[in-house]
Amino acid sequence: MTPSRSIQAGALLAAIAVALGAFAAHGLKNHLDAHALDIFNTAARYQMIHAIALILTGIVARQQGSKHAPLASLLFVVGILLFCGSLYLLALTGVGWLGAITPFGGIAFIAGWLHFMYFSAR
Repeated sequence: MTPSRSIQAGALLAAIAVALGAFAAHGLKNHLDAHALDIFNTAARYQMIHAIALILTGIVARQQGSKHAPLASLLFVVGILLFCGSLYLLALTGVGWLGAITPFGGIAFIAGWLHFMYFSAR
């Protein structure tokens, strides 16, 4: 993923996180119990954090010309899809096995941050 694509993806995913957070606050509060709403909000929060991480990765990669940054960006996107996606679906459907996917997204987030640390220190 090029630095520009990382920044664009981060901006888009941040906008989606805001929209989903607003949807939870206004559209879901009367349809989900407190636990499911908390799960949904956790997903939106982690999506926002890692959307900003994508933007930051793109900015740092652009400044450094790093060819290692795309892996960090990819790991953040995979983390958003697996971690946040599984939590959104779990909150909306109550299907418990979806929670088994969530840790793989967490691992992708951790790997993304470690890779960001590696390439930004070079």
